Amino acid sequence: MNRSAVGMGTCGGLLMGIFPSLLIDDIFRTVILAIVGAAVSFFVSLLLAHLVKRKR
Repeated sequence: MNRSAVGMGTCGGLLMGIFPSLLIDDIFRTVILAIVGAAVSFFVSLLLAHLVKRKR
């Protein structure tokens, strides 16, 4: 048995062990929070760029 087969088997077993414990609500909440966080970060960077440009 080669190393890649052992690594793939280990990763597959890990994912199959974790997957049942994840609830769809948790995944959905994580996706929503990631979208909100990215949007807030984008708008804050736009605001800061505008403020820096105004000071010059």
